[in-house]
Amino acid sequence: MVASVWRAVRGTGTDIVVLHGWGLNANIWTPVVEPLAREGRLHRLDLPGYGDSQWPDNCELSFENLCRLTLEALPEKCHLIGWSLGGLVATQLALSHPERFHSLTTVASSPYFPAQEDSWPGIEPHILNTFAKQLSKDFKRTVERFLALQSLGSPHARDDVKQIKEWLFAKPMASVEVLDAGLDMLATVDLRQQLKNLQVPLLRIYGRLDALVPVAVAEQVTQLLPAKLTTQQPVIAPHCSHAPFISDAAGFIAALKPFLQQVNNQI
Repeated sequence: MVASVWRAVRGTGTDIVVLHGWGLNANIWTPVVEPLAREGRLHRLDLPGYGDSQWPDNCELSFENLCRLTLEALPEKCHLIGWSLGGLVATQLALSHPERFHSLTTVASSPYFPAQEDSWPGIEPHILNTFAKQLSKDFKRTVERFLALQSLGSPHARDDVKQIKEWLFAKPMASVEVLDAGLDMLATVDLRQQLKNLQVPLLRIYGRLDALVPVAVAEQVTQLLPAKLTTQQPVIAPHCSHAPFISDAAGFIAALKPFLQQVNNQI
């Protein structure tokens, strides 16, 4: 365990870890803490550099180090659930250390976030570039704009954004350097070709209205996975955008719970 990574633990049983996305912190999981804690011992982490987790001094801000520091903070073995950027980290960890995980769940995430003209759906590169340029000018406003983009399409987007902002600003904001490095990770990390090596049971949850990770990614990812992992169909949350566990917490748990229980029965 790494003491510098902040965590909150609730419940008993098999360890479950949730990882948040870019710019945010562990508070984002508030709507599903209670039901998840009934499924096992829930660990909510602030990723290194975010919230109450300081990025270590003299440590390069790289995706490799983000994954390493996160891995060091995890229980010996757990169900790993990652949202957005957290899903990218979770996928890398499951690929490189499969023996550490009972299962992997990615939520509104992708092995490669930028869109490529006709071949890969994702975030338009100019959006990431714009956010990167604006960070140094007014990083709080830039993060708020990103939150609004995440909720775009949700039937109650205004309420979602208001609640997310409360959770975000209840903890220290990540530094401009950490946020900028995170955007660079979203723009450059590409795990697509590695997906064929994934070994742990996998559940993927997407929001049909997601403006950042288009639902079309689901089928593309299915084609990259080993055959044994394609029997678990991706879950498409019909009325959700980029944060299904906020837009429809009950539906999120209804999709996740049987998967976790199925895996637990095989442990």
